[in-house]
Amino acid sequence: MNRFALLAWIVLVVMTAAPSQAQNQRVNMLCADRSIIVNELTGRYGEEVHGMGLANQNRIVEVYVSAETGSWTIAVTSADGTMCLMAAGRHFAQMAPAIPGEDL
Repeated sequence: MNRFALLAWIVLVVMTAAPSQAQNQRVNMLCADRSIIVNELTGRYGEEVHGMGLANQNRIVEVYVSAETGSWTIAVTSADGTMCLMAAGRHFAQMAPAIPGEDL
């Protein structure tokens, strides 16, 4: 089972246990309490936060990366503590900032 599918299953179990919360979630969005998703990302996949920023509506965008496996996840946390997975993948590569006027 791939990582995204496993996280989707965990979120489904959590949301099934709390149907009133599930009704407030967007369709096709993998969301749960932040602590549940962070525990999976750090514990199961060895991913740690490598960057974060503040987005509109006071949402926090975080990029989690595993230095060992190269897996990565982008997640958004709302002010109410709900975290949603936006994207995930493999082969993360850290790059130096581009210098304006130089070719990559």
